[in-house]
Amino acid sequence: MLSYSIQIGRISKYITSLWLPMDVASTLPFQLIYRIFTGKMSEADVFGILNLLRLWRLRRVSELFERLEKDTRFSYFFTRLFKLVSVTLFAVHSAGCFYFWLAAHHKNPENTWIGVQVHDFKHRSIWLGYIYSIYWSIVTLTTVGYGDLHAVNTGEKIFNMFYMLFNIGLTAYIIGNMTNLIVHSAFRTLVMRDSINEILRYASKNRLPEGLKDQMLAHMQLKFKTAELQQEEVLEDLPKAIRSSIAQHLFRSTVENSYLFKRVSEDLITQLISEMKAEYYPPKVEIILQNEIPTDFYILVSGEVDVLTHKNGTQQFLSKLGAADMAGEIGVIFNIPQPFTVRTKRLSQVIRMSHHHFKQMLQPQSEEGKTIISNFVQYLKGLKQEMREEIPFLMELLGDMNAEHTATNEELQNPAALNSHRDASVEERPEPSSPISSKYRIRVIIHGHHPNESLAEGQSNTLGKLIHLPDSIEDLFRLAEKKFGKQGNTILMEDGSQVEDLVALRENDHLFIF
Repeated sequence: MLSYSIQIGRISKYITSLWLPMDVASTLPFQLIYRIFTGKMSEADVFGILNLLRLWRLRRVSELFERLEKDTRFSYFFTRLFKLVSVTLFAVHSAGCFYFWLAAHHKNPENTWIGVQVHDFKHRSIWLGYIYSIYWSIVTLTTVGYGDLHAVNTGEKIFNMFYMLFNIGLTAYIIGNMTNLIVHSAFRTLVMRDSINEILRYASKNRLPEGLKDQMLAHMQLKFKTAELQQEEVLEDLPKAIRSSIAQHLFRSTVENSYLFKRVSEDLITQLISEMKAEYYPPKVEIILQNEIPTDFYILVSGEVDVLTHKNGTQQFLSKLGAADMAGEIGVIFNIPQPFTVRTKRLSQVIRMSHHHFKQMLQPQSEEGKTIISNFVQYLKGLKQEMREEIPFLMELLGDMNAEHTATNEELQNPAALNSHRDASVEERPEPSSPISSKYRIRVIIHGHHPNESLAEGQSNTLGKLIHLPDSIEDLFRLAEKKFGKQGNTILMEDGSQVEDLVALRENDHLFIF
C-alpha cells in the first residue's frame, strides 16, 4: 500500500511539472498532423524548427547511460567507451548537418563552403552533401584542418569559431575519460611495480641479504595476487554482521576440525571466527619465529608449513603441518616465548587470532576453557619427544595444569574440601596455572642461590623453577622455601638489584632468592 501511494505521488508530480508537455511535444509528428487536418504536404521551415524538439529526448539517453554504468551486469569499461563514441558521433553529425543547412539556405549557393567545391550541390543527392558535411566536421573536430573545405561567408566563419571552441571542451572530455579508463585498468600493476621498486631501493640502501630481499618481494607480489581474494577494503566497508557471516562460511569447517576446539560449543566457535583475520603467505616465509613474544596463534586453512627449531646455529626439522593444524598456540596458552619456528613450504592461507581476544572470550566461560585445556594437554602428550624437549618447563606446566584440574574436580565432588584446598593453594599456587582459566598472573623463574654463584660454580639448578608470581613477598619466600628446601630473606634480579616490590616484575623475570 505504501509503495502504491509513492507511485501515485510520483505520477502526480510528473503530470503537474514541465516534463510532461515537453515529452509530448518531442514525440508529436507535426508534419503528419498538419497533413491530416489540411490534406496537404508542407516542407516549411517551421516544421524543421519544431522537429528540433526531438532533441529533448536526449536527456533520456543520458539517464540510460547512467543506469547502465551502475548496472553490474554490464562492463563499465565498454559502457563508458560506447557512451564516449556516441557523444562524439552525435557532435559530428549535428555540426555537419547545421553547417550544410547554412549552405543550403544561403542567398548565393556559390558563395558557400560546399558551393565552391560542388557548384550544383542543391540539385545533387542529399547523401553527397551529408558526406561532405561529415568529412568537414571530423577534420575540424580532430584539428587536422586540411583547408580543402573552409568557411567562405561571414555566417560560416562565425559558426566555425563557435564549433572550434566547442571542440576544445569536447576533446578534453573525451581524452580525459579515455585516459581514466586505460589508466584504471593498469593502475594495480603500476602500484605493484612502484612498491617493488621501493623494496629494491630499501634493500639496496640497507644492504639486506638476498634471501631476506627475496622474501620481501615474494610477499609484495603475493599481496597483489591475492588482493581479489581478500578484498580487505571491501570487507571493511561492510557491516560486522555481514563480515561475520562471510567468515563463518569460509572458515567454520577449518576451526571445527582443529584439535583445540573440538567438543566446544557452537556459540564459542562463532565468536572465535568473528575475531579471526585471514592472511596469505608465499613459500619459504616464516610465519612464527622461535623465541618471539606470543601475540597470535594461527590455524592453517590451506597449504603446508614446516615446524623447525634452531640448535647450535643450525635448523632442525621437527614436523609438518597441513590444513586445520595449529601453530603458535603453545606459546599463547603457556604465555612463554614461541618454542618453534614455523615456515611455509608453499602458498598457504592461515587465519590468525590475537591472544588477547582469545583469552578475553574464554575468561567468562570456564567450562569451555576446561575443554580447550583438556584438548591441549592431550595434544602435548601426543607430541614427538624431540618437540617436547624444545618446550621449556613443559613438565612443570603440565603438572600445574593437572593439579588444577584435579583440585577443581575434588571441589565439585566434595564442597567441604574447598576451604582446605584454597589454603593450600595460597602457598603452592596463588593463581591457577592455566592462563586461560586464571586471571592471567605473570610467571617468573626463581633460583635458590646468588646470581654470581650460578655463573661461578655451574650449579645444576641454573634453569630455576617456573612459578606464578604470588601476591606478596612473604608468599614468595614461603613458596621458594618449599621449592628449594631452605628459607630465604633476600630477592635479587639478574643484574644484582634487590626486589622491593613485586609490582615492578615482568613475565619470565629471573629471581634469585637466598
